[in-house]
Amino acid sequence: MATDYDTPRTTEVDDSPEQSLEALKARRADAAADLGDDADPFEAELDVPGDLAGEELTLRVLPRQADEFTCSSCYLVHHRSQLADRAHMVCSDCAA
Repeated sequence: MATDYDTPRTTEVDDSPEQSLEALKARRADAAADLGDDADPFEAELDVPGDLAGEELTLRVLPRQADEFTCSSCYLVHHRSQLADRAHMVCSDCAA
């Protein structure tokens, strides 16, 4: 039995986009009301452990070194030893 991937997908529950959007707006409004006016409901879901709440992240960023390259696919900086395709500047992870 072959599967035709070009056929339109059908769902058993036929909700109109307006109903779904209205339901999402209502849930977001309820979440904002529970948290207060100035609280973002999405930020409330990100809990930082109590020990790290007052810490500030400091990180020293170094410029790309002479023996490094930036992959044109993943945009990460790698060592030249991970260069898989010199013409396209692609790392070995992306070339695989």
